[in-house]
Amino acid sequence: MAQLEWSDALALDLDLMDDTHREFVDLLAVVDGADDAQLLGAWQALVEHTQQHFGQEDTWMASTRFASGNCHSMQHRVVLQVMREGTTLAQQGDLQVLRVMAGELALWFPQHAQSMDAALALHLRRVGFDPVTGVVHAPQALPGDLIQGCGGATCSDTAAPGTSPASAIPQAALA
Repeated sequence: MAQLEWSDALALDLDLMDDTHREFVDLLAVVDGADDAQLLGAWQALVEHTQQHFGQEDTWMASTRFASGNCHSMQHRVVLQVMREGTTLAQQGDLQVLRVMAGELALWFPQHAQSMDAALALHLRRVGFDPVTGVVHAPQALPGDLIQGCGGATCSDTAAPGTSPASAIPQAALA
């Protein structure tokens, strides 16, 4: 059984985001079930997907008045950097690091989706953002100032506890 499986708890009622998240969970399950010969290829597919996934969300944020340095985008950058470092270590022969990172991602992702991504999905619906076309149908609902935090009610201009960029780093990467 995969360490993380798709469930309704991860659904955010934004079809394109939910589809992308489902793909992430599925690719993580492939990594989780891969033998040593398949592991690096499966991991690289996950990293490529994650780069596109995070880039898509970052573009949505930029289109709807999130500051480029907001904690949500920062978390994307940090997690992706750690995943790339895992690729480098695996290419040098340390496959175990990918297995540990996959476990950490399985723990991290639900929290990220249910907090930062849920706040983003709510914001996108509020401003009438169409993720397919990039059109904001309710521009009057866009915030006057750039959103500096994660976009959630508990997030201020500085990241709330548990949402700092450092909390995005899978713990295994710090060991």
